[in-house]
Amino acid sequence: MFRWGVLSTAKIGREQVLPAIADSDNGILAAVASRDLEKAEALADRFNAPHAFGSYDDLLASDTVDGVYIPLPTSQHVEWAVKAADAGKHVLVEKPLALKAEDIAQVIAARDRNGVVVSEAFMVHYHPQWAKVRELIAEGRIGRLRHVQGAFTYFNKDAGNMRNRLDLGGGALPDIGVYPTVTTRIATGKEPLRVQARVARDATFGTDVYSSVKADFGSFELTFYLSTQMAARQLMVFHGDKGFIEIRSPFNAGLYEHHRVELHNQGHTEATVFRFPGTQQYRLEVEAFAKKAQGEDVSVFALEDSVKNQKLIDAIFRAGTHDGWETV
Repeated sequence: MFRWGVLSTAKIGREQVLPAIADSDNGILAAVASRDLEKAEALADRFNAPHAFGSYDDLLASDTVDGVYIPLPTSQHVEWAVKAADAGKHVLVEKPLALKAEDIAQVIAARDRNGVVVSEAFMVHYHPQWAKVRELIAEGRIGRLRHVQGAFTYFNKDAGNMRNRLDLGGGALPDIGVYPTVTTRIATGKEPLRVQARVARDATFGTDVYSSVKADFGSFELTFYLSTQMAARQLMVFHGDKGFIEIRSPFNAGLYEHHRVELHNQGHTEATVFRFPGTQQYRLEVEAFAKKAQGEDVSVFALEDSVKNQKLIDAIFRAGTHDGWETV
């Protein structure tokens, strides 16, 4: 069994990833670390983890774990991913891995010099609905893909939440803008050439809270909007000349709505529905990661793909400062 450690008691870990580890076939939660030992002990007790540490360094120095999951604030991801890799641990680090694409180079270097697996935690990479979307597009079921449309919004004005703290790497683009971009890249196998964007910031927080984006992929366009201060919505549509594909819960599948992919024909008179009952994308993620760390030939989200996705986010931020196109 792969022995997991977790750095911090963050909500995404408590509610999604640690339960997935507990349910997985090939891993156990062996240790929890927090700067507050009592919090570490409480979370360890909740998940029957035998070890708790009052510092991240102490966990990394321990031989009780094979790899770590890092759900720290975004501004700390690169630092602790490198430290964990240098400690000989495999690393699953929350998205976004970095705030600038150039910062990922040091994580790649740490991965390579230590011979460990390091991956950004894009759970959508593991959900079979995205393999189905890619298959449908590749088979020509919607004809020539002309346009991809996306939306991801929620409402959060809590000043203490890290998503609203600029110093911790908060903001809509780092938190959720990465999803329409990465799923478009996963589904099409294509990379963007240039972008236009409007980016609005909260006057108090300083974080970006709304973006409207147009990305040129050469043979098709992606347009999407996102916000941390709008009513909750998630949607992705891949539109061709012979039909279109609609993903009803593209990112938080099973939480926002049911796992459901709809293939509509040209005249909108017929639809084929693909369902994925019981799929747990976080469990698929941690199981695949553990297999990879143990030497099996399975796919995990590669750091080189992290660089490509972050380059697009960087370009969106630049495009938001002026009119016209920005090269990715």
